[in-house]
Amino acid sequence: MIGIAHPKWDERPLLVVVKKPGANVTREELIAFYEGKIAKWWTPDDVQFVEAIPLGATGKMLKTKLREQFKDYTLPGA
Repeated sequence: MIGIAHPKWDERPLLVVVKKPGANVTREELIAFYEGKIAKWWTPDDVQFVEAIPLGATGKMLKTKLREQFKDYTLPGA
C-alpha cells in the first residue's frame, strides 16, 4: 500500500499487488476484503497489479520506488 496524491484529501491509499501464479483475483474482490476489517478511510481507493514489487538488499519493500513508478497515476474519482 502506498499513498497517491489526491486533490481533496492530499493522499489516498493505492494497493499494489503481485498475483500468485494461477490466481484470479479482481480489484473489486481485494477492496471488498477490507470492508469491515479496517477503518473505511484506510480502504484503498484502487488496486494496481504489477509483475514484481521492488525489494531492497534486506528484502524489504521499496515504497520509494513504487511511489516513483506511480507518481503520475490518477486515482478513480480524483
